[in-house]
Amino acid sequence: MSRGRFGFLVVVTLLGSTTGRALSGWWLAPSAVKAQKIDGVNAEEFLLLDTSGQARAGLGLDKNGEVSLVLMSRDGNRKLTLAPDNRFAVELSDQNGHILWSAP
Repeated sequence: MSRGRFGFLVVVTLLGSTTGRALSGWWLAPSAVKAQKIDGVNAEEFLLLDTSGQARAGLGLDKNGEVSLVLMSRDGNRKLTLAPDNRFAVELSDQNGHILWSAP
């Protein structure tokens, strides 16, 4: 291959790759998410997991649309529930579900 043809091939390759990158960036650019506000996050449940993957806290809605915040102790023996729509707004229970303390 002559030196002139090699130079021409390099220039054409450079121009083609630059044009292709520009067009693919425009054509394949990700679009903004339409289901959420730009400055917010929408979900029915948020979970806080520890390093072993166990849920330690959760904020969410139940099947009736009532909100609650649940906090678990490190050993999993106690659970603190804050649920303003329940009979008791605050409950502290053991791992078997027995209520140790509650407040209206």
